[in-house]
Amino acid sequence: MNKIQIGDTIPSFTLKDQNGNDFDISSILGIKKMVIFFYPHDGSLNCTREACYFRDLSDVFDEADAVIIGISGQSVESHKEFAEENKLRYTLLSDGGNIVRKLFGVPGRVFGFIPGRVTYVADKSGKVVYIFDSQTETQRHADEALKICLLLKRTDSVSN
Repeated sequence: MNKIQIGDTIPSFTLKDQNGNDFDISSILGIKKMVIFFYPHDGSLNCTREACYFRDLSDVFDEADAVIIGISGQSVESHKEFAEENKLRYTLLSDGGNIVRKLFGVPGRVFGFIPGRVTYVADKSGKVVYIFDSQTETQRHADEALKICLLLKRTDSVSN
């Protein structure tokens, strides 16, 4: 299994979002920075903390011109319920066969049974500029991603 590394380009993929619509990652290329976080399971304590923390910071991610995308293996219906219960305003994608998880090289099982928790930050061209991998430091995923997005925003404004 190949693992996505810093400097690699986000692979092309299309998954169903929490509303049952096809979401093609290429629709964002060239338009927004991307924060893609893989999480183990809708509704679990740590995943809910992580998702809600991304929600709480979503306005700042918007200001940094970044889109947040959460991916896990649950169904569209599960994602819809999870998003509604927690008032999540960003896209959740259903990766039922763990195809995109495998495409990125995110571990399918950590500690023997929990899918991996990894966050990727990509610039507008889709190039991965940062990866954070921690099963337990759930809120740090959003903190680290936001730091990188704000740094990218500063370099964007300097180069324009």
